[in-house]
Amino acid sequence: MRFLILGPGALGSILAAHLQRAGHAVTLLARGERARNVTQHGVRIKGLAEITLPVPVVTDPATLDSADCLIVATKTPGTRAALASLRHVRIDIAFSVQNGLLKDELLADVFGTARVLGALANTSGELLASGDVLFTRNVNLMLGELDGSVSARVRQLAATLDGAGVRASAVDNILSWEWSKFVAWLGLIGLAVTTRAPTWRYLGDPDGAWVLVRMVREAAAVARAAGIELTDEGAIVPLRVILSGSQSQAVEAVRAAGREFAAAAPQHRMSALQDLEAGRRLEVEETFGDMVRRASAHGVPVPLIEATYHLVAAIDRING
Repeated sequence: MRFLILGPGALGSILAAHLQRAGHAVTLLARGERARNVTQHGVRIKGLAEITLPVPVVTDPATLDSADCLIVATKTPGTRAALASLRHVRIDIAFSVQNGLLKDELLADVFGTARVLGALANTSGELLASGDVLFTRNVNLMLGELDGSVSARVRQLAATLDGAGVRASAVDNILSWEWSKFVAWLGLIGLAVTTRAPTWRYLGDPDGAWVLVRMVREAAAVARAAGIELTDEGAIVPLRVILSGSQSQAVEAVRAAGREFAAAAPQHRMSALQDLEAGRRLEVEETFGDMVRRASAHGVPVPLIEATYHLVAAIDRING
């Protein structure tokens, strides 16, 4: 297949290296120092995989013509403009591994809903100052049709990614998976950028776990108002216990997840923390801001999420 990957950060680079190694044609759309680094030194992955490969880099979207699959792996700020620059490119399938819920809507605005798949990645890495990417988590990249079905093209694409070494699967009801990840992600990001700690530390802390439980419950109320059924399988924390158990049961379940992270992925840090420490912009409006606006539209109060939204926005401005 011919893949066009928008954004050679950690996850974009991981996907590019694995697909290129498996014999697929990969083009990275990049700019600035990252484009120069990959052009000169190739994509370099270490950690869960050791890969160094040259991957073609394009800096001018106007030179692009077509691709079998577009993968959007940039940070959310500037996505609308970046996709608008690709409107002329003939794309068969497009999906985004970005955070939040706006990603599918933005892709559909440019390429049409029929060409867009839902996706979420329980896969992560860290772009190091050297330009190397540390591959830290390879659990599952889930794909599905936006109408909730699993089609032949979804199965084929998931098999292609999985065969390349990035674990992937075709799932039904992808919107439920996306929402399930997002309601947990908000709390994780809020804690990551305020504590500046590895994931296992604030999950394992009793007060950190308390905050996460409260934020997840607020976000889940918005999901229910939108008619979305949440699932444990779409999140990296135990949603079922958080939403149905007592406060103490929920806190203990989150702390248990922290102990699992400490054992299995002690180096794991949320991408927002990586961005904060690297001086990059945080994903605020397209994630926290979007959830606050959705909550308002449904008449659902989310006081802790709204407070965290303003706190993270302040941290982003101060950091910038």
